Amino acid sequence: MTDLATLYELGRRYREGGDPTTAARYLSQAAEVDPTSRAVLTELALAHFQSAALGKAEATARELVELDPSDAFALTLLGRALARQSKHAEAVPHLRLAAAMTGSAEANSALAECEARLT
Repeated sequence: MTDLATLYELGRRYREGGDPTTAARYLSQAAEVDPTSRAVLTELALAHFQSAALGKAEATARELVELDPSDAFALTLLGRALARQSKHAEAVPHLRLAAAMTGSAEANSALAECEARLT
């Protein structure tokens, strides 16, 4: 078994290198070692999102939000994963909260897109 730091670093490098599927394998192992590591779960959610494993991205982002409901990035990621699955009504509250918390262009853009799809 490889240690947590090595699994995390390998996963991060694969994700940043454009191979999110391989990254998710390493990061899933890291999440088994430390299921409450927000850094690991964030990278894992991103890897799932980037590899279009949207159900897994959603589930992991929900775990992040449960660990820290004030994590605006996790809220944005959850909202985007929901929106990509055409769950726009479910995505809006998460994106609205993230947009209010940060004012980020990404959250505001995702929110506007979801709200437009609902009307």
